[in-house]
Amino acid sequence: MKVKDYLPEKHIQTDETVADWRSAVKLASQPLLDEALITSEYIEAMIQSVEENGPYMVLADYLALMHARPGEGVLEQSMSLLVTKQPIDLEGKPVRIFLVLAAADSESHLESLKEIMAIFMDEEKYNVILNGDREQICQLFQ
Repeated sequence: MKVKDYLPEKHIQTDETVADWRSAVKLASQPLLDEALITSEYIEAMIQSVEENGPYMVLADYLALMHARPGEGVLEQSMSLLVTKQPIDLEGKPVRIFLVLAAADSESHLESLKEIMAIFMDEEKYNVILNGDREQICQLFQ
């Protein structure tokens, strides 16, 4: 599988700003919910995980890898992405990139995650994502 199979264009959204991090998680997850790849239970589990454990999902400046326990409300392994122009406070950490990972089990997503994180770890590509131009972001993941 290619990165575009894990993160298709229809799962990538950009927005100026969102009210708060919970709204951002819901918005970022919406394409997966619309396609019945996850249930609302998974979205609630991600939010609850941050409420209980703090902002551990923030991996780098402005980047949060949102997830919950594998299988919990995940109908099919999938990913979605929301990039906002304005930083959103996630329990004290500013976030503009919400990458939602819906893992069906504890292993099958590792390869896709590695490929996608390689894009985020490339400074030039990371800056393209932070610029928030949806078309350019979609091209990165093709």
